[in-house]
Amino acid sequence: MSYRLRTITREEHLAFVRARPSASHMQVPSWGDVKPDWRAESVGWYEDGAGDRAGGGAGDDRAEGSLGEARDAGRMVGAGLVLYRPLPRIKRYLAYLPEGPVLDWYADDLAAWLTPMLAHLKARRAFSVKMGPPVVARRWDADALKAAVADPAAHRLRDVTPTTTDPRALRVADRLRALGWRQGEDPAGDGFAAGQPRYVFQVPLEGRSLDAIQQGFNQQWRRNIKKAEKAGVKVVRGGYDDLPAFYTLYRETAERDRFLPRPLPYFERMWTALTAEDPDRMRLYLAHHDGEILSAATMLTVGDHVWYSYGASTSRRREVQPSNAVQWRMLSDAHADGARVYDLRGITDTLDEGNHLLGLLRFKAGTGGEAAEYLGEWDFPLNKPLHKAFQLYMARR
Repeated sequence: MSYRLRTITREEHLAFVRARPSASHMQVPSWGDVKPDWRAESVGWYEDGAGDRAGGGAGDDRAEGSLGEARDAGRMVGAGLVLYRPLPRIKRYLAYLPEGPVLDWYADDLAAWLTPMLAHLKARRAFSVKMGPPVVARRWDADALKAAVADPAAHRLRDVTPTTTDPRALRVADRLRALGWRQGEDPAGDGFAAGQPRYVFQVPLEGRSLDAIQQGFNQQWRRNIKKAEKAGVKVVRGGYDDLPAFYTLYRETAERDRFLPRPLPYFERMWTALTAEDPDRMRLYLAHHDGEILSAATMLTVGDHVWYSYGASTSRRREVQPSNAVQWRMLSDAHADGARVYDLRGITDTLDEGNHLLGLLRFKAGTGGEAAEYLGEWDFPLNKPLHKAFQLYMARR
């Protein structure tokens, strides 16, 4: 099988995503509007000879990374959002497909999908391509994580025996290497490399009652939810006008947890762009107690996948557990909306007690979900000297 790739409209791209169970929130057309420093392009794959016909949906296959066996010759069979970042002073670009593209990653003929993409991006004057296959390689359940964190001999999640391993993902990695793709490096070694997180934490919701999900929480989480309820913490949905209140808490969180905060206009732009595409694409939740907002978080939804995106809290009145209350409300709403998974996003790979990021892992692991390792991000240098120069530039930043 061979495929043809062409630029598609936002409407074609969105129709394709809507026909799927889900796709990454970074692979919907509106995500390009969130990143004004990048030029966005939507591209679509068609079976060879069908590229000039109208685009449409694809098979409904719930396995991540797979588009299923059935394909109509006249339909779009893959799609991607490409973000182009220019190099200073020259008209050459880094082409980036965050957590994408959406195609049949488990196909034996992976080259048939990626070769036309590289040719298209090279014609767009890209010097290098970066992508993040939405393919999970390994998972660790709550029991495995609890044992790993308690084991003084365990230093990295990657060295802990996983609960499940998907051999298909390992074959995808082998095929990418054989095609000349290079797996992105993680200089810090903690799973938080530049780009999207390789390790995430997810709570499966499909086929489970809300009571069963809460029973899967550890004792501390269940106790904290009850404390918040008893203290009178009220979690409400906010809107665009509540973003400054969220941002005040977010700035405090950034200072406390030692990370560089994004500016308020970023969140305002995100809200405007995403909700214009779908009113429920982005939500804001705020925890109130005695007239004060103590915690807040944003939630993103594409199909049946829900993400906890950004969280913020104050150090005041932490004893009433507002952060747990916010998470429980968001997870409950995701469950009520029929979500298949509640995704708490990135976690660290380190199990070192001296690393402050371990607290984040413990917090998320308290939900009784599972850690998942994706294949990570992969690079293809179309111009090796420029690719190398760009790597050196990024390393010095």
